[in-house]
Amino acid sequence: MAKFPSDEWVIEYSEKLNSNQNYADAGKTWEGDILFVVKPESEQGGENYIYLDLYHGKCRAAKYIHPGEEVPNAQFRYIGSYGNWQRLIKKEIDPIQGILTGKFKLEGSMMKIMRYTKAAKEMVNTASDVKTEF
Repeated sequence: MAKFPSDEWVIEYSEKLNSNQNYADAGKTWEGDILFVVKPESEQGGENYIYLDLYHGKCRAAKYIHPGEEVPNAQFRYIGSYGNWQRLIKKEIDPIQGILTGKFKLEGSMMKIMRYTKAAKEMVNTASDVKTEF
């Protein structure tokens, strides 16, 4: 079981994403990187970051950014609290509805994301396949 977020979780997630044919089909024309931002639930603790380089239905690179490491400047940032990330991974929140209801914030082109809602849902489906410890 991989702790979220961690190196182990990111590695397992990217491997599962790369073996998900539904994601490959839904993201076959996608080009761009994304940074998942996990905000702490309280004042204690800092933000956690997961960087994904996504290209034509594959994850070319995935990295958990450790505290103190430089945070990459990605084309998109998908931002939510730890609790909302937990609910997203458990499929209790839809990734697009999460934006529309304010549970998540998207920085980057909403128009581009809206063309890839199926790919976004497949990314969440894949995350829920990772045996995750919260």
